[in-house]
Amino acid sequence: MRQRSIRSRLVVQLVGVAAFLALVFFFVVRGVAERAAEGTQDDILSASAIAIADSLRSAEGRVTLDMPYSALSMLGSINEDRVFYRVTSGGVTLTGYADLPLPDATPQLGVAVFDTLTFRKDRVRMVSVMRAVGPATNTQAVTVSVAQTRLGLEALSQRITNLATAIGVAFFLVAAALSLWASNRALAPIQRMTDAVTRRGPSDLRKVTANPPTELVPLVEALNSFMGRLSSSLDRTEDFIAEAAHRVRTPLATVRAQAEITYRKLQKPEHKQAIREMIRAIDESSRSAGQMLDHAMVNFRADSLAQDALDLCAVLRETCDRLRPTADLKDILIHLEVPEGPVTFQGDGILLQAALQNVLDNAIKYSGEDSEITARIEPGEWISISISDQGRGFAGADLGQLTQRFQRGANAGDVVGSGLGLTIADEVARAHGGRLEIGDTKKGIGACVSLLLPLP
Repeated sequence: MRQRSIRSRLVVQLVGVAAFLALVFFFVVRGVAERAAEGTQDDILSASAIAIADSLRSAEGRVTLDMPYSALSMLGSINEDRVFYRVTSGGVTLTGYADLPLPDATPQLGVAVFDTLTFRKDRVRMVSVMRAVGPATNTQAVTVSVAQTRLGLEALSQRITNLATAIGVAFFLVAAALSLWASNRALAPIQRMTDAVTRRGPSDLRKVTANPPTELVPLVEALNSFMGRLSSSLDRTEDFIAEAAHRVRTPLATVRAQAEITYRKLQKPEHKQAIREMIRAIDESSRSAGQMLDHAMVNFRADSLAQDALDLCAVLRETCDRLRPTADLKDILIHLEVPEGPVTFQGDGILLQAALQNVLDNAIKYSGEDSEITARIEPGEWISISISDQGRGFAGADLGQLTQRFQRGANAGDVVGSGLGLTIADEVARAHGGRLEIGDTKKGIGACVSLLLPLP
């Protein structure tokens, strides 16, 4: 199962941290602001109660009060808040709202007592202070209570909550954007290394020379070590294929030559038949081994395709010259039709020669004696290299199947072959951005195989 990318995991973690911090910020700001608002209200309530308490007087053993206007006006009328007060002495209400509850604990002299309660179906904040009124011989303890509804405080709290929410959301969005930017910046060296390796060709196994962050140094060293081992392995593979081709073909050729010599010396028909069967088996083994090695070479070199400057006319001419002695054994005449000037192409000369050699060898094998083969190059929208013969053709075979490995036509059972010749030609053509076309000749006699290569 494929795991999520490092970038997505890093962004999710950073955004999660940002969301947590935004939430903490919201509660902290709201809590501090609400406590500050409550403290402000408590200070105003306390100042109002003290102003009333300072206006208390004693005359002829009675407590009198000249209510100061400023004592209640300082509470204001914000958000239709209502103000209540009560002055009591010895449990008797001297003035104010008689139903305003007294504080649960009797206030101490000089100490304000705060309480939050429900009065007349409204939540109110109340403060109570005590004053000693009268001469020392006849002092009376008077309690002054002032209460105010909390509508203004609740409205202020709502505004603070909205502001804290807006700030928290803005903080989260900015933090999320910065998290994405930071993750991209942190992972930029990995992306640069990825791009540098991706731009390389299949055969470019040089060490990665980028200057990676400290955390990526072990990875880069491991990658360079792997690429070094891979390069050595590919070099050994190429050497092995070349050496195997030489060591397999040479002994088989020697055995075949000795078998032919023995065949000529034998007199009995049954002995000659045995030698003929042995020669055929040697031919099959030699051809199969050779084509399998050619196929391995094609697969190997296709991943690291050479880009040599080639003259296709020279490549085709050299291929025909190599196989002309084989054609002469069957009195087959090879016609070479190429333009007067060179036909240039950028490609792998070894692979193209292997493809053409397999196609031409097939034409010689499946052609009868005293026939002709035409090898032609025709530049056009594509560079067409075609080889046509006067042999048995494809006899209605499924042409799409013939380019698959070890597939042969129904009329090819009596001819030595491995079913890899057209496969090699097709893979070489596709490796060069072209294609292989096979079919019967225009005259309907024999086969025509064409390599179509793109124009340079």
